[in-house]
Amino acid sequence: MRGYKVFSGTSNPHFSKLVAKYLTMPLSQAEIKRFSDGEIGVQISESVRGRDVFVIQSTCAPANDNLMELLILTDALRRSSANEITAVIPYFGYARQDRKAAPRVPISAKLVANLMETAGINRIVTMDLHAGQIQGFFDIPVDNLYGSIVFKDYVERKNLKNPIIASPDIGGVARARNFAEKLGLDMVIVDKRREKANVSEVMNIIGDVKGKDVILLDDMIDTAGTIVKAAKVLKERGATSVMACCTHPVLSGKAYERIEEGELDELVVTDTIALRKNSDKITVLTVAPLFAEVIRRVYHNESVNGLFI
Repeated sequence: MRGYKVFSGTSNPHFSKLVAKYLTMPLSQAEIKRFSDGEIGVQISESVRGRDVFVIQSTCAPANDNLMELLILTDALRRSSANEITAVIPYFGYARQDRKAAPRVPISAKLVANLMETAGINRIVTMDLHAGQIQGFFDIPVDNLYGSIVFKDYVERKNLKNPIIASPDIGGVARARNFAEKLGLDMVIVDKRREKANVSEVMNIIGDVKGKDVILLDDMIDTAGTIVKAAKVLKERGATSVMACCTHPVLSGKAYERIEEGELDELVVTDTIALRKNSDKITVLTVAPLFAEVIRRVYHNESVNGLFI
């Protein structure tokens, strides 16, 4: 075997250290610096010639800086004669712009895919893409992992009296239905109308939630407007409690304030993005062991799908 090395960008260094810990190996060293005008400089501090390399970097806020850092790291590794470069991107930014939803707008997810391939990335490992079809924007292998594997265990440990799964919008029905089937639970749908980006209005609940412990499931929580409004309406319709399980805690704008002041009883997220601050209402589950196992399996040419069967 050629051996492999794991590098980390600066988007979530604690997560990268956890992954390395589960792999029982140190993170490889690279110097990442910022010039006074904001340009990113990278120097790989050890030989990677002929090695398979994994670069852990979420493209979360500041998304442009973190994306450029990943691309520049990749270019440095490619020019240092690395064999295969796998980008481990726990949170894939720009995934919401995956189609032309209005005239004269970009498909940014496709642009980012092109940039990553051009930089020299040979494989992508990510989690809960906002739209599954983004895998098709790449001409390289993409492993899209599922955060529901950790949410399932957590929900089962809660021993809720009368649980039911809810999708926060029509677009998330397939994800919620799959989760409900794994837990053997029924499902309801929150029907909302979105007037513009980051602004939503909850309109109706499709299904009965009276006396139920509702578990909202989504791939990400950004401004928390949708989730908090959904929790309010669900409780108005008779829900006993409302918990949300969202893989990526983007939590921008007034998200933390909305969560603290709203009707949501608990928000469960993963550590694909580091929290800006702690909250008694927010529970963080680590997916570092899952990513570590996937890295190991990719290197040894073993099945990744076997983790989710």
